[in-house]
Amino acid sequence: MPGRLNPILLLQAANLCSGLGNAMVTLAIPWLILERTDSAAFAGLVLAISSLPPLLLAPFGGWLVDRIGRRAVSVGSDILSALSVTAFPIVAWLFGLSGPVILLLALLGALFDPAGYTARKALLTDAARAAGVDQQQLNGVHDGVFSIGWVAGPALGAWLIAAFGVLNTFWAAAALFLVSALCIAFLRIGDLGQAAREDRGDAALSGRASVVRGFVVLWEDRVLRTLTIAYLIIAAIYLPTESIVLAAHFEALREPASLGFVISMLAAGATIGAFGFGWLSARLSRPMILRVTLVGTAVSILPMALLPPVSWLATAGFFLGLFWGPLNPLVTTLIQQRVPADEQGRVISVQLSAFYAAPPLGMLLTGLAVERWGVADTYLALGVALAVTALAACLSKALRSDF
Repeated sequence: MPGRLNPILLLQAANLCSGLGNAMVTLAIPWLILERTDSAAFAGLVLAISSLPPLLLAPFGGWLVDRIGRRAVSVGSDILSALSVTAFPIVAWLFGLSGPVILLLALLGALFDPAGYTARKALLTDAARAAGVDQQQLNGVHDGVFSIGWVAGPALGAWLIAAFGVLNTFWAAAALFLVSALCIAFLRIGDLGQAAREDRGDAALSGRASVVRGFVVLWEDRVLRTLTIAYLIIAAIYLPTESIVLAAHFEALREPASLGFVISMLAAGATIGAFGFGWLSARLSRPMILRVTLVGTAVSILPMALLPPVSWLATAGFFLGLFWGPLNPLVTTLIQQRVPADEQGRVISVQLSAFYAAPPLGMLLTGLAVERWGVADTYLALGVALAVTALAACLSKALRSDF
């Protein structure tokens, strides 16, 4: 049994290391900017601009996954990410780091993440088949492990910055990317995408038509199209409530610890929800899981939008994360079951590109709304909008049928 589980263990070790490394870098870059330039505005600008490469290049990364192979793209992406991260301390030692140089290096590092993320998602089917485990359960485990990486990464990064300095933190992140690459390199499993491509002899599509194929496949599948649109709208509303609305609320109260507590409860709920997807899938149909997830998300955010005392806010936040957690594994499962193996990388990458676009737009509009109407009115409006979107998705014809 332990030998059979090796593909799962290696894939999830890579998943965790990559999540930790990315989360540490996301913390270290603004810290470095503030240390060198003392400009919070420039730190925000760098983070905003560095989100553009994933948005624009994710579809191309999906094409690479389907064309070259899942393992090769995952390993190559992590190695390139490691090199881009080590550029920060190397350039600082050789030439020094100015604001524009930091921006350039941040853009370089952001080029490689989407392809690696897509490749590891696509490898889930291969790993589940090699290990003989339930596919849906593994999908939940994968998202739960990824969430752990993003929750623990900032804490680990903050400790490394305090103990060894921000530049040395980049070396640690690079080491994590290399460990991720090694884990996938030692992964001895097949590639269903390449096998399906060879069986179908699908060499007709090339160039731009092949890259945009993911858009076409996603749009032509009514269930995936409807679910993706609903997920994007909910994400555009849900994520700004953490980063903008709650931050503004607790900053006005001068209670940063309370903000950390609420966000931690949200993250804990989301992680448990993702891990619990396999348990849910063995007991409920996929349409029922979707309804429970959407209705639970709608019901949980409404009391939060009333900004109750911290204990109640954190409790509602935990349930919001708990209901939100299974949604991403559910979407992954539907792609695996409804999209041909040699096109899954492109569909995953199209969704990833859209998910990069929606939250920043939501954060921009939410920030403007908070300044114009205040935290309380903005949060209530967002809570109602999310609840209406979730309930509308439940009632949509495409998502009421058995899928």
